[in-house]
Amino acid sequence: MDRGSPKGKRDYAIILMACCLGLRCTDIKNLKMEHFHWAEKKLVFTQSKTRQPLSLPLTPEVGWAIIDYLKYGRPKISSPYVFVKHMAPFGPFSEGDHLHQLIKRYMELAHLPTLKKRRGMHSLRHTMASMLLEKDTPLSTISDILGHVDTESTAVYLKVDIKKLKECSLDFEEVLNHE
Repeated sequence: MDRGSPKGKRDYAIILMACCLGLRCTDIKNLKMEHFHWAEKKLVFTQSKTRQPLSLPLTPEVGWAIIDYLKYGRPKISSPYVFVKHMAPFGPFSEGDHLHQLIKRYMELAHLPTLKKRRGMHSLRHTMASMLLEKDTPLSTISDILGHVDTESTAVYLKVDIKKLKECSLDFEEVLNHE
């Protein structure tokens, strides 16, 4: 990512928000200046999918990336939205824009396979949750970070923790003798 260019600054901040905070694409696109509580180092907004309020700590890395974008990358337009398009007509992303092209472009630049299966911004959210799970973060905490209403929604991330799944495996003889 060319973090020296305005678009690169924007893309870097967007990808960090998905990777480090686990934000959904729609929530990233809908972020407004008022959602950033800089003094408390918090991001506070209502999630688009669940309509539930969510308050997340604003990590230094994410915070500085956003500040860098706002000061040195964002087009000088009158829009309440933090992230805007960098091609005319400047303005917020459309509702149908899932930022898939953004992540796909960087995957291609990094020579990562894009395969037929769509891998978009949501895969970054999934990766963040998986990494927290690998670090033995309680499922309820991961659920809170992701803004899930209950831990059942978060259970989908359990399938990626192979180490923990192996602890649950049954012995073949045990299964046969269970009848």
